[in-house]
Amino acid sequence: MDITELTSKVIGDMGNKRRWRDYKARTKRLPDSYRTAVEAFERYLMHLGPGGGPAIFEDLIDLFEQSAADSTPIRAVVGEDPVEFIEAFARNYEEDSWKNRERKRLADTIGRAAEDQATGS
Repeated sequence: MDITELTSKVIGDMGNKRRWRDYKARTKRLPDSYRTAVEAFERYLMHLGPGGGPAIFEDLIDLFEQSAADSTPIRAVVGEDPVEFIEAFARNYEEDSWKNRERKRLADTIGRAAEDQATGS
């Protein structure tokens, strides 16, 4: 095992950690109200989100940085239902979700079992 593999096993993927730190630094630079909104969405995604790794957070911060730069009101960005907004936003990242991988694995396994049964295997 080389040093890169060992480091990855012990402390995790440094690229993702760096991306996370960059995202957090960008969040801190937002105006207060935008930062509050991003942090609320972050909390929601951490507890209930689809996975998707750092990309979902990077895209979220991109959206709010641009909105802050354009002085777009938060309600104009997220609408009246923030849950509906973040759920729709998160659907773009569901293919990376462990839930979807497990759903596909289950469907594939049952498909093979049914096929084996039909052919008498």
